[in-house]
Amino acid sequence: MNAHAPLPSTECGVSVRAEHGQRAVFCGLTGIVWLHRKIQDAFFLVVGSRTCAHLIQSAAGVMIFAEPRFATAIIDERDLAGLADMNEELDRVVTRLIERRPDIRLLFLVGSCPSEVIKLDLSRAALRLSRRLAPDVRVLNYSGSGIETTFTQGEDACLASLVPELPEAATTDELLVVGALADVVEDQFARLFSDFGIAARFLPARRAGQMPPVGRGTRFLLAQPFLADTARALEERGARRIAAPFPLGAEGTTEWLRAAAEAFGVDPARFEAVTAPGLRRSRQALAAYAEKLAGKRVFFFPDSQLEVPLARFLSREMGAELIEVGTPYLHRGHLAAELEWLPDGTAVVEGQSLDDGLDRCRLARPDLTVCGLGLANPLEAEGLTTKWSIELLFTPIQGYEQAGDLAELFARPLERRARLEV
Repeated sequence: MNAHAPLPSTECGVSVRAEHGQRAVFCGLTGIVWLHRKIQDAFFLVVGSRTCAHLIQSAAGVMIFAEPRFATAIIDERDLAGLADMNEELDRVVTRLIERRPDIRLLFLVGSCPSEVIKLDLSRAALRLSRRLAPDVRVLNYSGSGIETTFTQGEDACLASLVPELPEAATTDELLVVGALADVVEDQFARLFSDFGIAARFLPARRAGQMPPVGRGTRFLLAQPFLADTARALEERGARRIAAPFPLGAEGTTEWLRAAAEAFGVDPARFEAVTAPGLRRSRQALAAYAEKLAGKRVFFFPDSQLEVPLARFLSREMGAELIEVGTPYLHRGHLAAELEWLPDGTAVVEGQSLDDGLDRCRLARPDLTVCGLGLANPLEAEGLTTKWSIELLFTPIQGYEQAGDLAELFARPLERRARLEV
């Protein structure tokens, strides 16, 4: 079998195949950029190289006066050569950090490629430090290494590390919404669930001491499509996933909310009354971009695992044509509803060999190419219009009130290209 032999299948009229080969994606460390903003008394200490530090600082765009809740414990040559005791070094760094930042209540030790190369056992280090710093600070660990994770899998690994630490649920009538959402989006969803009569909690919580309980009978709704390990960890604790599409666009948001409402027995008339205002506003906002996106041919390179829900949104709500939808990993169970909604014949490619994908993209000459930063500039130089997929993680795009913002993110590069060609 050659390096990129396809493994074809057909799901719901969609052509799904896997490819193998070179990829161009950020490592899972990038998830720290949005996670450190979400959990307000947590700190993310990357055990890695100067390259790791530069990556996160560049992605975050940290201002000179900002004091972010992340840092890198630098592994240098003497560490790699085994001339220093890395556990002693790490203990010293953590001690200084806690002395300087006494507001920290949750410390994540984040593994990287260098820490994995030298086989530093961060799980044992986290256990040792957690015992020493208890009860004021809890220490957990997860891997953000590019060897093991891509881009959004960093969030999945982080949330999965939290699940065993969550308190046991005393009741079974609460909804757990899983996935890091911007605070404004979380507040909007919380109000909608409250209007349905559903008590909803969110993972992750905004503070370490407010993490939601979980147990047998807990029902959870994924807000992001890349949380496979977190979902598995919740199910191992007895929680049950509510199958739903993802809350992108007017249609996706409505059906995501409907899935929860039906699971909790909300009266259909009440559901319609609660969602009608938001649905109307979102459709009005989307109408402003319909002409700009209708009929546009779109090609997705794999990056964030958001590609399938985004493709569904562009196709069904904005009238775009899908050339190819590449995604790093396709969880067929979590994305079943999204795959059902894609047009018949849509090419979905899991893994997507970079060289082959580039060849197909260049041949197709799409109106818009959604890709990572590493591909955007070269493709722009070849005359293709690109959309940075990383922006779709850093920008609030879920829910009714953000539907217009989501459409604008795709329309903006097309408008820029049109101005340049005048």
